[in-house]
Amino acid sequence: MNALTSPPVATAAGNHSSETRVLRSKPPRFTPNGGHELEAHLARTCQKIAAGIRGLVPPNTLEAVLLGGGYGRGEGGVLLTARGERPYNDLEFYVFLRGNRHLNELRFGRALHVLGEILTLQAGVEVEFKLASLGELARSPISMFSYDLVQGHRWLVGEPELLADCTHHREAAAIPLSEATRLLMNRCSGLLFAREKLQKQEFTEADADFVRRNIAKAELALGDAVLVAHGRYHWSVHERHRRIEALARPGSLPWIDTVRRHHAAGVEFKLHPQRCAARREELAIDHATVAALAEKIWLWLEERRLNTAFRNGRSYAKSSVRKCGESAPLRNILVNLKALGIRPILEGRAARHPRERILNVLPLLLWEPTTFTSPDLLRFVQRELQVRACGLSELLHAYRELWSRVN
Repeated sequence: MNALTSPPVATAAGNHSSETRVLRSKPPRFTPNGGHELEAHLARTCQKIAAGIRGLVPPNTLEAVLLGGGYGRGEGGVLLTARGERPYNDLEFYVFLRGNRHLNELRFGRALHVLGEILTLQAGVEVEFKLASLGELARSPISMFSYDLVQGHRWLVGEPELLADCTHHREAAAIPLSEATRLLMNRCSGLLFAREKLQKQEFTEADADFVRRNIAKAELALGDAVLVAHGRYHWSVHERHRRIEALARPGSLPWIDTVRRHHAAGVEFKLHPQRCAARREELAIDHATVAALAEKIWLWLEERRLNTAFRNGRSYAKSSVRKCGESAPLRNILVNLKALGIRPILEGRAARHPRERILNVLPLLLWEPTTFTSPDLLRFVQRELQVRACGLSELLHAYRELWSRVN
């Protein structure tokens, strides 16, 4: 089967064969409704990607290359511009290599990064490469990332049979609650970075786009996290919205109707993104509304996951409950050494995953207005981030650095 003309492998758990037959009878697409020129542009980009990777990686090392993300699932965004349709979302390519992933990063990571920069200019959107191995994927437990990738992707190099040992990644009901927490951590971090933009003295069109995009991502993620918590997540954004609409009556989840409305807005933006024309004041209102809803969903999810009651984001942050208990202590020590050096060992916290620091700090920076006027809370944030800075911009810089390391 030709890699660039084969459709994405996207099947619903429990009905793999029948849905696969239906999907493979249709022409493959990158987007639900993009025109011929956009589809052809994305296909040419994939051809260049495959050729570039083959030129950099020896054939005895290269196992497979998959396009993941929205375009790999056939649900990529279509941006309408004065020059016609353009891609909007990042192009996420997964490069599977034989051998140790860390050694492969050293061998090929820099060259692939340069290739991505070159092709980003040609593609018109960010081109990202993520290195992995099929053996490691087969051995690893299911996550939202692995489920989305295995269920919906587009082959550039390799054949679908290479994922034969990855069937456990198709079971959406097995995605752990910690994955929903991680999703909210990332999207609420986006809200935090967006608020920083809103508070800038000079607010540009690029800032407005950044804020609008991160609000929409959070709107989508709130409903998606609720679906994960109920074992109802699905790779398709269309199906996810259908499921969130049918999930529960308002009596059992008092905020579900609000989540549904925001999820619909997130789906619309994902599939039909637009350059933001809203004023800073309008975006600030939208941001505050979504951030307030996010706190409710965050606390609901974490109470469910950790079996502990939290009054608000502050009580969650200061709670000593183990927030990353799914991670093994020995691995946590290694991750701490890599991310933060020896200080976690000196503090007696090396056996706890450093992601807990982000989970502790994020609610204070995003939802607790007294963080910068309370000496106790400010010291707590400084200790978690291992900095002495007092200002918002300096603390957010330290937050962003740690978040990027432990994400």
